[in-house]
Amino acid sequence: MMPRMFRNLSAVFLAIAATTACWAQAPAVLEFQQQRVEAIERAVPTAVSVFVPGGGGGGSGVLISPDGYALTNFHVSSPAGVHMRCGLADGNVYDAVIIGIDPVGDLALIRLLGRDDFPAATLADSDRVQPGDWCFVVGNPFLLASNLQPSVSWGIVSGVRRYQYPAGTLLEYANCIQTDAAINPGNSGGPIYDARGDLIGIVGRASFEKRGRVNVGVGYAISINQAKNFLGYLHSGRVVDHATLGATVVTDSEGGAVVSNILESSDAYRRGLRYGDEILELAGQPIMTANDFKNVLATLPKNWRVSLVFRHGGETIETLVRLAGVHLEDELLEKMAGALPPPPPRPVPQPKPAENSEPKLEGDAEEDSEANPHAGSDGDGQLPDAVAALYEQRRGYANYHVNAQHQQRLWHALRTALPAATPSEDAPSDSGAANEWYLQGSTPQGRSVEILIGDDVQQITLGETDREEARRLQLQEPTHAYQAIEEASPAALLAALGNLKRFARLGPGRYGDTYYLGTMPLLGQWPLRDVLVATAGDVETRFLLHEGRLESIEAFAGRDRDPAELLLRGAGAEDAELPQTLELRFGTTPALIIQLQSWTTRPATLHSGSSS
Repeated sequence: MMPRMFRNLSAVFLAIAATTACWAQAPAVLEFQQQRVEAIERAVPTAVSVFVPGGGGGGSGVLISPDGYALTNFHVSSPAGVHMRCGLADGNVYDAVIIGIDPVGDLALIRLLGRDDFPAATLADSDRVQPGDWCFVVGNPFLLASNLQPSVSWGIVSGVRRYQYPAGTLLEYANCIQTDAAINPGNSGGPIYDARGDLIGIVGRASFEKRGRVNVGVGYAISINQAKNFLGYLHSGRVVDHATLGATVVTDSEGGAVVSNILESSDAYRRGLRYGDEILELAGQPIMTANDFKNVLATLPKNWRVSLVFRHGGETIETLVRLAGVHLEDELLEKMAGALPPPPPRPVPQPKPAENSEPKLEGDAEEDSEANPHAGSDGDGQLPDAVAALYEQRRGYANYHVNAQHQQRLWHALRTALPAATPSEDAPSDSGAANEWYLQGSTPQGRSVEILIGDDVQQITLGETDREEARRLQLQEPTHAYQAIEEASPAALLAALGNLKRFARLGPGRYGDTYYLGTMPLLGQWPLRDVLVATAGDVETRFLLHEGRLESIEAFAGRDRDPAELLLRGAGAEDAELPQTLELRFGTTPALIIQLQSWTTRPATLHSGSSS
């Protein structure tokens, strides 16, 4: 046995070695600490303390653009309605107006007013977040930030791709981030950042149930990638909905996500998906379980078109599917009205301190506005002038004012997207009756094509070939357009172009029911495109634009069949003002391809002839 003296010396040497190792690691520790300080200093200015005017509660948010747009939770914005008061760490308080809401995904977009140089968070790629990553939460727990200095809690990412069941069909948390960083009532709607200070999610929920309203180290955040999917929809000012495939999925006993039920009216069914098929990928994300399926689907907006890969009878099929909505519009509005969550809890009012007493550290949101000076003074329901100027009420919208602005923006883009084809700005409002569009081109098989788009008659003439005689198709009545789309006829190309010409001339309002949908992928591909929807008669037309260029026209004659989809390819290539190719599709199958040679405007003439 080692003598006691040697054992003591050994302990001393070990202690010296440990101390030496610690000193050796000191630079790395100090460097990490400095990086953490810098990340927090970078992030805190972008965090928002949200107060309901009149002292009715509040929460948190985060600025995402210099012009004042900020994300928060729907359950934070809903008690305030249209107007909020928002404080930043610089000590200033700003009025804010509601922009758009997502009651299913518990997101809301608001806009702070008063400046155009707000600090804005950098949006990360939340798909790269992994368990064990460092993260931190900034916000206003228990509304403690009466001095507008937010609370910061540091922790790690405890898990990813968590699914939290909704209350009914609202407030569904899918593919969310779990963290042990302290999250308490009042943190809702605030940011969670990675170790660099980049935004990875929006805090929304914690596992308080059965444990009391205190932090237990299990909190959840909506991934910023989900928020990115919905940003265009939120900017539309609408009450937005999430997507459904029109099919349910279960996890097979041997693994895999298998279709357990499917609607025959769904686009997935039209693309060949059937009961018992195994879903392999959705929107580019691998699907191995029913939980994976719910996680991906619940992060996608209604009306998006995304990729789907499934196995049917031993064959792997890759296709595109249009996603329907979880709710009908009236159903969503009714559920939202009946299930608005209560405002975040306010601390119990406490007696005011004596003049020389120390300030309290909690209990700032008292009943009277004097106790919470940031709550605002418009408890009578009157909106501040700056807010009222940017708000318009309309059923189905959180704020119709912003939607109308986007409609005008895209209408003007359409009028200039095809300069040779659009009437001049100084022409009379009904000048479209005095001109027509004339397009010339050919099919890949060498068949000549002439297209005439007037206000009363649209026709396409396909030239004669060795195998086929010349063919002329005409649309003379609105019902003809509906029928051409319903029957998947090449004449549906005329309906798409005719609606484009009429909308470019008349614009929102005069054309029919018009609204800005938001942004979505084209053919399942990013970047996201702006979408303007216009309905006249029985035909709904969607115009998809990217950076002011028209890329696609979709004409719908019903939800239970494929629309006519006209792709305008090559516009803008090598400074070309006009598309190089027109491609008409139904579903995923091209019905007609035209290599375009010219597109001109000419005085209207009389035309005769019948369709054949």
